[in-house]
Amino acid sequence: MITAIAPTARRQLNMATYHQLKQAGIPAATISGRSRRGGPWQRLLPRVYLLQTGPPDTRQQALSAVLYAAHPAADPLSGSTAALTGGAALALLGIRDAPPEPLDVLVRAPRSPAAAGRRVRTCSTSRWPATIHISGVPSARPIRAAADFAARTDDADLVRSVLANVVQGGWCHPHDLHAELRAGRVRGRPAVRAAAAELVAGVRSIAEGRARDTLAATDLPAPLWNARLDGPDGTFLASPDAYWPEEGVALEIDSAEYHYTRDAWQATLHRRLRLESRGVLVASTTPGLLRDRPADVIAALRALLILGAARPAPPEVITRGHAQLELPLPPA
Repeated sequence: MITAIAPTARRQLNMATYHQLKQAGIPAATISGRSRRGGPWQRLLPRVYLLQTGPPDTRQQALSAVLYAAHPAADPLSGSTAALTGGAALALLGIRDAPPEPLDVLVRAPRSPAAAGRRVRTCSTSRWPATIHISGVPSARPIRAAADFAARTDDADLVRSVLANVVQGGWCHPHDLHAELRAGRVRGRPAVRAAAAELVAGVRSIAEGRARDTLAATDLPAPLWNARLDGPDGTFLASPDAYWPEEGVALEIDSAEYHYTRDAWQATLHRRLRLESRGVLVASTTPGLLRDRPADVIAALRALLILGAARPAPPEVITRGHAQLELPLPPA
């Protein structure tokens, strides 16, 4: 009798729903008895059972939320009635700063299962997304997961960081993410709108976002963000965080997190030497200095921009940068 559920359990990371267990011929009393404290099974969520004694891993916890929310008569792995989304789906992909909980699950409307405590949140939607499997868990694609995360997160810095990491990781283009945010009607939220504007402008991190905010409050000209700089022969030189092509000035925001090894620090210095050898004036700072002493950073940039504008010849670089686009205001 118990072996009848084995094929389903193998497909579902050693888990099964109450409906599946009953279909396999396992009586309700047996289900209840085996999932009591100290028994061989565990009840993870209402009507969802882990068929092992050890604790669930991250993948099992994520899939348990989908099993809970999926229509009982549907194959929960099909992604047709329930799919993981938000930070949990992005965390499974390995996207930095994406929180693995709460477990947000999209449910195809008109169904609307109740949330299961604080860990599992369901969202009924008629705008059903294309789904993929991430580590065996039916999930919304990264672009939809990112938009759903932004819609349900109040921490502006976290929204900014996660959206930037989704784009930086190559999971979607910033213009496509902007369109998804608009389709989900969440771009009107201040944190989301700011993050979307930064991504379209070429900003790819929290530190760059703060730099953009700091520069926007001054009379300095707007730079290109993450522009590609090549030598006259097409050799790649660097992609500074911010670059003023007319003055030949670059801003580099060097985080200790990425430069704490000897090799990484030498690579940073080598990149700066490549730029300076072509005549680019480089201002270097850190996220901490940018946060705590923004006036000093602005003063250094202002001095370099004056020097760059007064030079008789531009630096020997070819610039390929992001267009500075203004995003339209959402409808009232």
